[in-house]
Amino acid sequence: MRIGEILQSKAAPAGGPVVTIGPDAGVRELLALLAEHNIGAVIVSSDGAALDGIVSERDVVRHLHRDGTVVNNTVGAIMTAVVETCTSGDDLDEVMSTMTARRFRHVPVIDDGVLAGIISIGDVVKHKIADLEFERDQLDSYVHSS
Repeated sequence: MRIGEILQSKAAPAGGPVVTIGPDAGVRELLALLAEHNIGAVIVSSDGAALDGIVSERDVVRHLHRDGTVVNNTVGAIMTAVVETCTSGDDLDEVMSTMTARRFRHVPVIDDGVLAGIISIGDVVKHKIADLEFERDQLDSYVHSS
């Protein structure tokens, strides 16, 4: 299974374009975007195609713990600038292992230097459950057809 297959399944109906925010945007604007789209992370991009970083709910909480004025900062001040990425051609199990080992919940998908999508741990779990249900149904059908 390849990451591109998950991106294709996300494209319709709710996947849509990747939500991005500029590094100069305020944290208050970030919080509004997270709430509006009911998501846990946003890609930081100056132009909507290049990856400048990623910022998540965890980033906000960690900075809030250290500095209660985090909401007065810019996204660029709290984002993660060194981001683990994958490509559409990467193997799902390998990306899932990386997400688990490094404790990431979101991984941007970059194809030919351009942002192609984002994979969340929820996307991975949903896809794995669907695969297991399909396999169970096939086995059940085989057992009951004999």
